[in-house]
Amino acid sequence: MELFNTLWLGMPVWIWLTFIGAVLAILAFDLGVLHRDSHEIGVSESLKMSALYIGLGLAWAGAVYWIYYVHGGSSAIDPQIAGAATASERAWTAVSLYMTGYLVEKTLAMDNVFIISLIFTYFAVPREYQHRVLFWGILGVIVLRAIMIGLGAALVMEFSWIMYVFGLILLATGVKMLLMVDQEPDIANNPVLRFLKKRLRVTDNLHGQAFLVRQTNPKTGKLALFATPLLLCLILVEVADLVFAIDSVPAIFAITPDPFIVYTSNIFAILGLRALYFALAAVVHRFHYLKYALSIVLIFIGAKIFLGDWLFDGKVPASISLGVTGALLAGGVLFSLWKTRQGAVSPALDAPATGKPRAGR
Repeated sequence: MELFNTLWLGMPVWIWLTFIGAVLAILAFDLGVLHRDSHEIGVSESLKMSALYIGLGLAWAGAVYWIYYVHGGSSAIDPQIAGAATASERAWTAVSLYMTGYLVEKTLAMDNVFIISLIFTYFAVPREYQHRVLFWGILGVIVLRAIMIGLGAALVMEFSWIMYVFGLILLATGVKMLLMVDQEPDIANNPVLRFLKKRLRVTDNLHGQAFLVRQTNPKTGKLALFATPLLLCLILVEVADLVFAIDSVPAIFAITPDPFIVYTSNIFAILGLRALYFALAAVVHRFHYLKYALSIVLIFIGAKIFLGDWLFDGKVPASISLGVTGALLAGGVLFSLWKTRQGAVSPALDAPATGKPRAGR
């Protein structure tokens, strides 16, 4: 029992285990109950799933309040939480930091929807198979983010100056996003895809939901293991998240160095990515100007690391971070919807993902 109460990264082990257990239960319910059989997920179902996952993410804010009201006192890793005068103030500060991180990560996930849609369109993956790719992609993301956040937490606790490095990364990323908003990634010339095609035996067509199949190798006449285009699609989805993680992990650590808030806000934002994709893939063009708002948010988060030292005696208050972030993102959504109210649907996003995959060789 003493082991479960031992602090690990600022929180008792039992709290970490409870959170991980809850996430596994959610995924098991999603795959084992809601999507036991492969089927095309329509807009209505995806909106309900998105509402469910967003509701879970917001409900977790209540759990954060209780956890930091009871725990996370003077031993808290984030100085804003540790320096709170009362338990209530400590809990509200943690909630503000969690919500800021959740909003940023959720918006970055929305930006990731556009890339995933391009990948599915390139490989001509039917909608009934897309859920399988996204589900296993989410599992990979959970593990990958845990590793990256663990490394990030170790760096932040060991080297305080690493926060300035994160700030510079976010400033550079925000400026780059502003300059490249209208540029579309070239999936066909992706270096990872070219590498995979050279190193793997790839089938010309999809084989249902299979990632790997055994079939006759035309060079040897013997049975051999072949990758399907669906596996290449899954790998590119994972690589896309790795690229986004390079932005999102510094972003959340710039909001708070608390590993528990960092990881839980990341995971709850990512858990709903699958549902978010099916809800937004066909209308993601309506949120074009949200990318501008997101780039400004990243610049703000990066800049506040430096501004905090000059203007706020070490740290921009959590309430200001949440207010500015929320206002920028809400403004981006509303402006996007207004500007695109009579716009045409993007052919790349609106066209059904059917036909012959282009991954074989």
